[in-house]
Amino acid sequence: MTDAPSTRTVPSDPDGTTEAQLPLDREPHLSLVKAVLAWTDTADLRESDLAQIALQLTGHTQIVAADLRRRAAALPEDSKRRVLVDVVLAEADRRLSMPAQGTLACCQNRARLVRALYERLDRVAGLAPRATTAS
Repeated sequence: MTDAPSTRTVPSDPDGTTEAQLPLDREPHLSLVKAVLAWTDTADLRESDLAQIALQLTGHTQIVAADLRRRAAALPEDSKRRVLVDVVLAEADRRLSMPAQGTLACCQNRARLVRALYERLDRVAGLAPRATTAS
């Protein structure tokens, strides 16, 4: 018996252009952020529930950070806005280097990170890069 050739295709998008065209699923995640930041007691949640929420927020954080990186790359290198984006992204990278845990503190830290990234993204969104003129 011979193996049949595979009919699956794996898309190749090394520049992330497909992902860049997809809108962020902002509202459900911001609702989750708001809820998580309002929690003071998680007695009715299991550790596995909190771990799942932390993973959900982590994944969305990575998506928002990637979008912010793409937009920041279009800004001039000496732009003050780009410097601030770089600071926020460096902090996001630092926080995301720690594994997600099933704790209230972890969930709230990830929620704050999502909120901070969206705030910076909103400030950068719609800004066109400066056109360079040849002298």
